[in-house]
Amino acid sequence: MPDYDAFLLVSFGGPERPDDVMPFLRNVTRGRNIPPERLEAVAEHYYAAGGASPINQQCRDLIAALRADFADARLDLPIYWGNRNWDPYLTGTVAQMAADGVRRALAFATSAYSSFSSCRQYLDDIDRAREQAGPSAPRIDKIRRYFNHPGFIEPFAESTRAALAALPAGVRDGAHLVFTAHSVPLAMAARSGPPDAGDRYVTELADASALVAERAGAGDHPWRLVYQSRSGPPAQPWLEPDVLDHLGTLAKAGAPAAVIVPVGFVSDHMEVRHDLDTEAAQTAAALGLPVTRAATPWYDSRFRAMIVDLVRERLGAPDAPRAALGPLGPSTDVCPPGCCAFSRPAAATPGQAGAAGQASATAGQAPAAGQAGGAGRPERTGAA
Repeated sequence: MPDYDAFLLVSFGGPERPDDVMPFLRNVTRGRNIPPERLEAVAEHYYAAGGASPINQQCRDLIAALRADFADARLDLPIYWGNRNWDPYLTGTVAQMAADGVRRALAFATSAYSSFSSCRQYLDDIDRAREQAGPSAPRIDKIRRYFNHPGFIEPFAESTRAALAALPAGVRDGAHLVFTAHSVPLAMAARSGPPDAGDRYVTELADASALVAERAGAGDHPWRLVYQSRSGPPAQPWLEPDVLDHLGTLAKAGAPAAVIVPVGFVSDHMEVRHDLDTEAAQTAAALGLPVTRAATPWYDSRFRAMIVDLVRERLGAPDAPRAALGPLGPSTDVCPPGCCAFSRPAAATPGQAGAAGQASATAGQAPAAGQAGGAGRPERTGAA
């Protein structure tokens, strides 16, 4: 087995003070010709939270806990951390690894699923960072997707039970489970996975949702997989239904309550805190629909134990089986050629993007928070 000598946490990154917000948003949307007013509208979500995303501190907390977990597991691996869109940037981190003499590292990405945005793009980011670091750059192997690992599923099942218990007793028994994930373009979803077996993104999300529902003991609670945080122009088809629309459907059908389970995400970052805890909660309140939300697994010790197990698995530890729940089994360690390949459509001109936003608003789909123009709710630690 490969002799790894470092561990690399790869995440999306986020602003940590108000002055960081607009430069961060420009990083995320570079090359997409997003009008400044659109970015300013999205920036308001960060300013409302003090101008900081929680994601960088979440990474620091995870690293601190993993250092102790690695020591307990006798894993002598220094831990590095690099982001796609904010400091510490992945390019600088890989350069530092090369300077430190790291020769081969295992990378853990903060996304559990197959798709261009949640897997292939991280691989591309790693390749670019290695190229910039030059001939001394370490080889970096990405740890397999973990959407059906017990350390991902079981914390969600427990938090789903807790969210059900938090509903008023009179509506609890009839509550619906609403599993959410980041929407992506239909073309991207169709190309997720190996070239001869696409649509893995939706397949894996549906599998994880079913596993959580089963282990939450929620057999009498109807559930559905829906999507959130769309960030493309209205003319481009994306995965649906949107979570806000689905809450309206539930209320209209007389559902007594709902539990939102953000199964597409690993932590309570801005897309969870704003899109679900603010927008979805406000929508549900206006509909008169009682709603609670299940917690993500980031701070659960079982999630960290999963990371340790995945590292030991790649190190060839004989007592580290390739754990996976459900019919899909464990993901492959190495993505086949062409896996999750996707080319984004050419960016619209600023005038075209503005027109798309107007069309969205006319249709009653507010372009703020990124439904039009590609600005999006851009902190994509989950699917995109």
